[in-house]
Amino acid sequence: MTVPLLRLPVLRPVPALTPYALVTIVHLSAIAAGADGLVAATKPLLMPTLLAGLVLALPVRRSPLLLWGGLALVFSLLGDVLLQNPGDVGFLLGMAAFGLAHVAYIALYLGPLRTQRLPRWGLALGILLGVSWWGSMVAALALWLGSLLVPVALYGLVLGAAAVCALTTRPLVAVGAVVFLLSDTLLAFDRFLPGFSVLDADLAIMLTYCLGQGLIIAGVIAAARAPRPTPAII
Repeated sequence: MTVPLLRLPVLRPVPALTPYALVTIVHLSAIAAGADGLVAATKPLLMPTLLAGLVLALPVRRSPLLLWGGLALVFSLLGDVLLQNPGDVGFLLGMAAFGLAHVAYIALYLGPLRTQRLPRWGLALGILLGVSWWGSMVAALALWLGSLLVPVALYGLVLGAAAVCALTTRPLVAVGAVVFLLSDTLLAFDRFLPGFSVLDADLAIMLTYCLGQGLIIAGVIAAARAPRPTPAII
């Protein structure tokens, strides 16, 4: 006799991520309008709504996808909150939290999300691009970082490694990881490089951050819902 499995209620990806999309729109609109109070109020809501969407959309709640994806979002929330504190201490603590988020993402990319083995040339190209990005960023900011040079350089290594590792996953996740890298690159240049100017840098940073995180989690949900091949019965 076969015992039926208990199936939990699951939302489809779009409805599950709708609250995150709405909070993102409100947050970005507040940045564009210069409504600092609304910006501060909505930023801590971004990752919780994305985490809730992940939980509700996954067909299986007890899984490595939720473990590592959930940890990445929790550390990202911690980073969001800490970075709202002015000064170097808040920045260092926030950067450390995001470093842990990327470590969790690396575990996700190389574990349950890994879908392909890169050829040697692809791996070499990815590493070359990652090292080139890291070296260029550190070289451009080195004169202005002061005592923050070592922690920023270490964080850059973790961030670059996460983007390279994401190349072994689904395209949606890989694109999200690269967009996340772009967001942190804009943040570093806007904070430390004198004369760096991007039209509404805060908006560009948060737009790429929210988009990158959303694409990664959407890719996690897609991977969890992908049909698995049925083993042949001999």
